[in-house]
Amino acid sequence: MQVPTRGAAQGGNLNEEFLGRGQITAPGFEAEELKGFSRTIAEIEWLLVILVLLYQIVQGRDDETTAPIYFGVLLYCAFVVGFRYFNIYRSESHWKLALETWVMIAFITWILYHGGRLDSPLVNLYLLTIITSALTLGKLITLLEVALIAACYVFLGYSNTADSLFWVTNAGDFMALLAPMLLVAYITTLLSADIHSALSRIKVISETDELTGIYNVRAFTALAERVHKQSIRYGHTYSIVMVDSDNLKAINDTYGHESGNRLLKLTVTCIQQGLRETDVFARYGGDEFVLLLPQTGTDGAFEVAERIRKAIVNTALYTQDKQVQTTVSIGIANFPEHGEDITVIMSRADQALYNSKKRGRNRCSVSGDQ
Repeated sequence: MQVPTRGAAQGGNLNEEFLGRGQITAPGFEAEELKGFSRTIAEIEWLLVILVLLYQIVQGRDDETTAPIYFGVLLYCAFVVGFRYFNIYRSESHWKLALETWVMIAFITWILYHGGRLDSPLVNLYLLTIITSALTLGKLITLLEVALIAACYVFLGYSNTADSLFWVTNAGDFMALLAPMLLVAYITTLLSADIHSALSRIKVISETDELTGIYNVRAFTALAERVHKQSIRYGHTYSIVMVDSDNLKAINDTYGHESGNRLLKLTVTCIQQGLRETDVFARYGGDEFVLLLPQTGTDGAFEVAERIRKAIVNTALYTQDKQVQTTVSIGIANFPEHGEDITVIMSRADQALYNSKKRGRNRCSVSGDQ
């Protein structure tokens, strides 16, 4: 079989989806996180409207300020409905969420301007935007939000009398008003950083094989489905390569499970040396590993498999002062050559692996080979 050198992956789609073998990033994880943040902000937006309306009802005010306040509520509701539910801005991003919080600040400022200014209890609604920003948008945007709110305080506290601006004559009161905002922003951003760090760690643990540090079956399945859909959409090919150790049981029985674990780690190291950044590599279970090679035909996959097989043959396992020779058996299947469905291709690769075992081990077999 002619095995031409496999080229680098073409196109930017897969390179953007996968950050490499050493980094665990679930497909669409950031997008899902942004969607969660977006849902949270939507709830806060409607909570803000409800609080303003309840305050107006409880106050029972019916003066010249009532009409501007209700007009502001109506305008804000129109913005939320149009911006969010009519998909004016289709893709989720941090800047989209930031824009929504800035509009929240503008809405609160409008309500305060027509309803008591800084003497109104609704001034505490600014805390909602600060907490929202700190939890979802990070320190930099939160700092910008605090600065914007401080400017709104200045605007709302401006005196029309002969006195100078209020912060000149009442600087202490101004700082006392801003202090809770700054404290809430600081504490919330610290808590948010800790939460994100913990969630990232949990995500890594849930998608990583504990022994070898590579993807587990759960993560591989999600990534494989993503590659399969992209391959159908863009007319690309990909290959599945199944790798199984020929010596694990014998080494476990002879030298113990610790030596068997070292063999698995050695196998992982040898396999990783022959992969690109866009290739997906996972422990499939026991002594079996699976590779997904995007934009790689059967011949290219066979070349990779042979390189892996030879690397393992030429890398001895040293255990208990002995040098132990190890080998692997490999099975290969390709989309769309050997199937149109990811589960079928996986099954064909597994059958090819079984064929390699049956033919004497330490060899590579392509689906359909006899």
